[in-house]
Amino acid sequence: MFRQQLPDRGRTHSSGPTDHIGKDTGPPDQYDLHFTGIKHPQWIVNVPRTKGSHSVTPPAVRHSFVRPVAANSPGRWDIIGMYRPKRNNRRRTGRFAVVVLARTGSPDCDQRGELRGIRSLLSIPACRRENTVYHHPPERTAPMIDALNLRCHGLPRFSWGTFQPLPHSCIHHAFEQQAFARPDSIAAEHLGETITYGELNRQANRLATRLASHGVRPGDDVALFARRSIPMLVGLLAALKVGAAYVPQDVGVAPRSQLRHVIDTASTTVILTLSGLREKIPAPHNNSTCIEIDTVMAEPLEESHDVDFRPERPLRGSDACYVLFTSGTTGRPNGVVVTHGNVCNILLTKPGNLDMRPGRRVGQILNIAFDMAAWEILGCLSHGATLVIRGVDIAAAVERVDVVIATPTILSTIDPARCERIKVAAVAGEPCPRTLADRWASFCTFYNACGPTETTIVNTMQRHDPTAERLTIGRPTPNNSVYVLDENLCPCEVGAVGEMWAGGDCVSAGYLKNPELNAERYAPDPFLGGGRLMFRTRDLGRWTPEGELEHLGRTDDQVKIRGFRVELDSVSAVLETVPGCTRAATLKLDSRTLVSFVAPGHVDPVRARRAVESALPYYCTPAAVHPLPALPRTSRGKIDKSLLLELARELHTTKDLASPRPGSTFPEGVAS
Repeated sequence: MFRQQLPDRGRTHSSGPTDHIGKDTGPPDQYDLHFTGIKHPQWIVNVPRTKGSHSVTPPAVRHSFVRPVAANSPGRWDIIGMYRPKRNNRRRTGRFAVVVLARTGSPDCDQRGELRGIRSLLSIPACRRENTVYHHPPERTAPMIDALNLRCHGLPRFSWGTFQPLPHSCIHHAFEQQAFARPDSIAAEHLGETITYGELNRQANRLATRLASHGVRPGDDVALFARRSIPMLVGLLAALKVGAAYVPQDVGVAPRSQLRHVIDTASTTVILTLSGLREKIPAPHNNSTCIEIDTVMAEPLEESHDVDFRPERPLRGSDACYVLFTSGTTGRPNGVVVTHGNVCNILLTKPGNLDMRPGRRVGQILNIAFDMAAWEILGCLSHGATLVIRGVDIAAAVERVDVVIATPTILSTIDPARCERIKVAAVAGEPCPRTLADRWASFCTFYNACGPTETTIVNTMQRHDPTAERLTIGRPTPNNSVYVLDENLCPCEVGAVGEMWAGGDCVSAGYLKNPELNAERYAPDPFLGGGRLMFRTRDLGRWTPEGELEHLGRTDDQVKIRGFRVELDSVSAVLETVPGCTRAATLKLDSRTLVSFVAPGHVDPVRARRAVESALPYYCTPAAVHPLPALPRTSRGKIDKSLLLELARELHTTKDLASPRPGSTFPEGVAS
C-alpha cells in the first residue's frame, strides 16, 4: 500500500475500538470490494456481503478497484470506501480519506450484512437511508457532520434530555391499569353525560371484539371519523386494543375531499363514526365497513366484555398508535405514523404528564385530528383523571378544569382570572407571546412547549417563570434530544442560530406511503447512532448559556423584503409587546411589503408600527397594522394566515393599507 493511501488521521468511535482499525492496516488474507474516486461526495454505496469477491460500480462511482481487506475476521471491517475530491478534469487535489462503512458482527449490520448506519473515520456527509444506497439531500452539498468526533464540534451537553424508564410500552395499557384500579371513577364527561373508567373499558372491549370480527388485525389502520363525544373515546380505545392505529378526523370541520384522501391513503377497511354523521362520509373506493359507535354502545353488554380484549399477537412499542394527517397548508395532507413508544415517552414521563392524576380534571378542547388532542385524551385517561369534553363554549370548559392544553391563539381568548380550578396550563403549536405566558404563569404552572407532529406532540418543554429574562421552549423532554445545526449540519455554538433537528424516542415512524418526503425530512442520527433517526423540524433556534432553547420562527417564515431577510415571527413578537395586544401575525404581501394584523381591535396601529421601528431594522416595519377583534383560527386552533393573507390582498387592491374599508364585513367574518 502506498503511503498516500493511508488515512492521515483516525478517530475513536463508540461502536468500533481503535485497535480494530489498526488491525486492518496490516496485510490481509482475503480481498473484498473497495472503491475510490467517487464522482460526487454526497453518494456512498452499501454493498451487502456475499461469498467470494465481487465488484459493483454504481452511478456515483467513477473508478473501483479491489483492495485487500480481511473478510469475516474479528475486528476487521467489511467494506471500506475511499474518497478523494476532484477539482477539474485534469487535476485532482486533496488527500485520500478512508471511510469505514461497517464492521463484521457489529450492530450496524443486520443478519444479511447490510448496513444499518453510517460509520466514518473522517468527516463525511451525514447521509440518509434509501434501500441500500445512502445519499445526502441534494440541496446540501457542503461537507457535513463528522460522526466520530461530535464533541470536538461543540455539541452542547444539554442537547439530550434526561433518561426516564417507561412503565408501559403501549399507551392503552396505562388506561387499562387505571380502569382496573378505579372502575367507578369518572373517566369523562360531556354535556351532562358521564362514563366511568370501568364502563369505558367494557365498551371499548366490546367494540374491539367487533373490529376483530371485521378482520382488523394488529398493524391495520382504523378511521375514526367523529365529533367530540364519549363514543369518540370508545372508538379510539377500541382501535388501540385490537392493535390498530386510529386515524382521527373531525367530520364537522373536515371537507369530504380530505376525508376521502385519508381513507385512500390509509387504506382503512373499517370506519368508526357516529349515527348522525354517516351521510357526511364519502363512499370509500375500497368498500370499507362503517360501524356506528353509539349504536354498538346501545347494545347489551356481556360478561366477557369485563375482560380486557387481547389481540392475536402481543403489541410492542414500535406498533403504530395513531396516524395524524397534517393540516395541508402547504399541499396535500401527509399522514404521520406515531408509535406507542413515541406516545408513552411523552405522556408517561415528567413534565409531559402535566401532573395529571386521579381527582384532577383535564380539558378536551382541541380538534381530534390535532396531535395535541392526543395529549389531552390519552394523557388524561392514562393517569386516572377526568376528561372534560367541551361543547361550543371553550371558555366555559376551561373554567371547570385543573389542566388545560391549547394553542396560544386559543388561550389568549380565555381570562385566567376566571379559571378558579386551573393548576397547569401548557401551550404549543405556534410561538407563544411573552405577555400571554407571563399572565398565565402568575395563576398556575405554565409550560411553553414546542414540537411538530413528527416528533410526537412536543419534544421540548419549559416551565415559565414570569421573572425570567426570556421566554424559551426549554430543554428536550426525557429520552429525547435536540440538535441546533448549521447549513452544513454541524452543531452550532451556544448562542448561534441554526435549524433544530429532533432525535431520540420522540421521532415518529415517518410519513405514510411517502418515501420521498421521508428521505427529505428524516435522516440517520449520527449523534445517537445505532440506526436511530433524527427529524428536520425546519424550526430555527439557538441555545442560551443556561442551556435552554429559544424558538426563532420557521425557516419558511424567513422572507426577503427589498433584498433583506426578515423573520416574520420576530416582527409579530415585537407587536405583541405593545400594550393591549394579545396576538399578532405578520405576512409578506409582495417583495416590498409586509402587513401585520393585531388583536384585539382597540390596539393602536400607529403605536404598534412605532414599536417595530424602534426595535427592528427599518425594512422590518410593516406597511400597515390592522387591528381585528380576534385573529382567525384554523380548525386546529392556530392563526389562519391564509385567510389573513386573503384579507390583506383585498385591502391592498383597494389602495388602502391604513385600515379596512368602511362597512366591510370581511374582517368581522375573519375574526369569528
